[in-house]
Amino acid sequence: MVLVNGKAVQTLSVHDRGLLYGDGLFETLAVRGGRPLQWPRHLARLKRGCARLGIEAPDAEGLLEETLRVAAGARRAVVKIIVTRGAGARGYRPGAGPATRIVAAHPPPGHPPAYRRDGVAVRWCATRLGLNPALAGLKHLNRLEQVLARAEWDDPDIAEGLMQDPDGNVIEGTMTNLFAALGGELVTPDLSRCGVAGVMRERVLECAAALAVPCRIRVLAPAELETAREIFLCNSLIGIWSVRRLGERNVPRGPLAERLTAALAEEG
Repeated sequence: MVLVNGKAVQTLSVHDRGLLYGDGLFETLAVRGGRPLQWPRHLARLKRGCARLGIEAPDAEGLLEETLRVAAGARRAVVKIIVTRGAGARGYRPGAGPATRIVAAHPPPGHPPAYRRDGVAVRWCATRLGLNPALAGLKHLNRLEQVLARAEWDDPDIAEGLMQDPDGNVIEGTMTNLFAALGGELVTPDLSRCGVAGVMRERVLECAAALAVPCRIRVLAPAELETAREIFLCNSLIGIWSVRRLGERNVPRGPLAERLTAALAEEG
């Protein structure tokens, strides 16, 4: 089911700035038993993004009602929420028109159970993320870098690709955030210049702190991953995937991913 501004239609103005310029944001969240998981976190990130872009944020209660409506009757589903600046005149100058709100339900991703059980194989992507501190952290609609990166491979044994910035620093996967166990602490890349600050990344950082696991956000070089005792990926739909192979290197399975997965499951 798809709702556009609360109506069950599947049409959008050709003048919508989300279509013309990628002028908007989105959230992708898991639904279990009709309940959207981590709703307050997704809503908070959406509101922060709207504030940074100067887009009118949707009404929270109305957005939740629409989310529940599109996912009604589904035991498991994925709901994607898109908020654009709305339709406007030609040109880059933002108008004052109302924002467009799209809420749609989809089947859950069909990832093999082995990904969670045994870990995944990942590769390095040649496509790099451009630096733009003004958009860093946001889940904005322009995902062309990720599209190009994901087009680099079609090997079904490769679950994800890792992306770097122009300076060669590790940033994230095409659809995931990354953590590595290095030197007695858990490290995740600094996203102040590019990348998406994921909801699950936020949860993992908080959970690690609660478990007294030293954790640091910093610049991360690819060479460091060659010596990492453990690497794992995360997002709101997959939870946590351990990395069992990075390129040609077999990565050891460590305890942190399992501890964090268990702790997150208890948290709900």
